[in-house]
Amino acid sequence: MKNSIIGRTEECERLEQYIQSEQSEFIVIFGRRRIGKTFLIRELFENRFTFRLTGMENASNEEQLRNFQMAVAKYFKKEELPEDWISAFDILERCIEAKKEGPKIIFIDELPWFDTRGAKFVSALEHFWNDWASYRKDIKLIVCGSATSWMLSKVINSRGGLHNRVTHSIRLAPFSLGETEMYFKAKGFSYGRAEILETYMTIGGVAYYLSLFEKGKSAVENIDSLCFSRKGELHDEFRRIFNSLYFKADKHIDTIGALKAKRKGLTREEISAATGIIRNGNLTKILRELEECDFIRSYVPFGKSKKETLYQLIDPFCHLYLSWVKDSGNQRERQWITLQERNQTEQWFGYAFEMTCLIHLKHIIKGLGIDGTTNKPGCWYYKPTKAVLAQEDADEDLLHGTQIDLLVDRADKTVTVCEMKYSVNEYEITKDYDRVLQQRLRTFRKATKTRKSIMTVFITPNGLLNNQYSYKYSRMITADVLFDNMPL
Repeated sequence: MKNSIIGRTEECERLEQYIQSEQSEFIVIFGRRRIGKTFLIRELFENRFTFRLTGMENASNEEQLRNFQMAVAKYFKKEELPEDWISAFDILERCIEAKKEGPKIIFIDELPWFDTRGAKFVSALEHFWNDWASYRKDIKLIVCGSATSWMLSKVINSRGGLHNRVTHSIRLAPFSLGETEMYFKAKGFSYGRAEILETYMTIGGVAYYLSLFEKGKSAVENIDSLCFSRKGELHDEFRRIFNSLYFKADKHIDTIGALKAKRKGLTREEISAATGIIRNGNLTKILRELEECDFIRSYVPFGKSKKETLYQLIDPFCHLYLSWVKDSGNQRERQWITLQERNQTEQWFGYAFEMTCLIHLKHIIKGLGIDGTTNKPGCWYYKPTKAVLAQEDADEDLLHGTQIDLLVDRADKTVTVCEMKYSVNEYEITKDYDRVLQQRLRTFRKATKTRKSIMTVFITPNGLLNNQYSYKYSRMITADVLFDNMPL
């Protein structure tokens, strides 16, 4: 693997394996905007491409065909302008057939941009693969594009000629905390883990966002200038993200906004009520597309059925934008810095840390020393029914609603309750918080009627302050576990 590629170890190994296979491969790389799809393929195969073509945004079909002609001239020294995409792929077939040895790596980038009105590009691509490439053993067709909605519907989940033709698909996720740390070290930054954690809680692990950071600035200064300044490169990024990923993105944006308002998440019915999106295949498609791009996650709460699945916002950048940037008004210079100096972001960072923990569930499971394949992470919430409230002798612990943001229902007859608490120092368990937590645990046991053992684990960046209450909670996970060099 090239030194210029940070992280992506598993993806690189898989791609090399596909290239060396003894059959033709149709490989789809997809993921959200700015995640590094093109960079990964270019860096891994730059000197091994048989042919590479990149779509042109908002170009006519004639311009795209001319673009194809120039790519053929570059790689095969052949000048021939195709009339349409059927003839274009015929030209490509003839050029490739002249090359006798080794795998033929064809990379078509920004695939959706070729699908202009009346171009019939997709049907030509289908014919190219089904009638020629798939019959050979040496064609390695790699395609990618940021328009996730298009990639999913027209290629990966195609019901047309490409149905079940994709041999492999790779979804590129954002960097984990460990990979983000590797990135900053590789670029010569001197940020410590506290600063890297704060960066991640604010903008996440999108490679392009990290590439905009300047060495001479602290993490807070970089975020302030990139996100809050009118001229900042990420100031208008929120709407650009969704418009590039999805056709008619307003409903996706509405869904994100609705989920931001409810920390534990919303059911499909609640999302429909909040956004006006009818509960049909369109809502299913929107939720699937948002989850595929790591903006949201879905999970079944403890003790609930699949019908009660919750959808939860877990994208740090969206959380930052909707919380602070969207309604920040005209006074934006040094706004992020000022907000922190005035301690106005303390509660927000608490939830941002929870979000970061939820993104790193695999790391937490590993830190607990349990098998992630047989244990189910999720949340639990409780609201007393009218019948319970009406009982004269009702149990006091069951009269108040409560929730646990993260628990692990383990296969060894144990439930691990995770308390995710952000603090720049050691986290102090106070008398009041200990009382609230103990009541929450009693309510959980009584409401669920679980017979499993309950173990409480604190997840906090710098551990627990040793006092008269901390001894009750023998397990804790620090941020070091989240920084494990393991992809998401």
